[in-house]
Amino acid sequence: MPDLQDVRALAAREQFLAVVATRRADGTIQSSVVNAGVLPHPTTGEDVVGFVTYGPTKLGNLRPRPEVTLTFRAGWQWVTVEGTATIVGPDDPLPGVDDEGLRLLRREVFTAAGGTHDDWAAYDETMAAQRRAVVLVTPTRIYSNR
Repeated sequence: MPDLQDVRALAAREQFLAVVATRRADGTIQSSVVNAGVLPHPTTGEDVVGFVTYGPTKLGNLRPRPEVTLTFRAGWQWVTVEGTATIVGPDDPLPGVDDEGLRLLRREVFTAAGGTHDDWAAYDETMAAQRRAVVLVTPTRIYSNR
């Protein structure tokens, strides 16, 4: 069975891009591409998959229906993570994560997804201005074509 180390290794080969799928209220699937990485959950310490997002679509789907699927691919290899999302953001506080913790968590997700930045202050300012939230996915199932 693949695990999150396999996710991390495959994701690194393709710039940590993943297709994320959420469920709309009518039961149909909404998909988009995000940068996502593996990192420790800020309150439990267990490894999760995280990405940063904003706006009504993904967050609006995940708040009432936290089931989420991410698929990473590199060439013809792929690995899928199914799990439950926890949203951490300005509109979705998580006990134990204050404003400073959210600022640092956004950075941690960004770097776990292969990102680097020359001006962290500008990054923090943009993330706060756009009210970006972190989505942490606790895996319930991981599978691949290997």
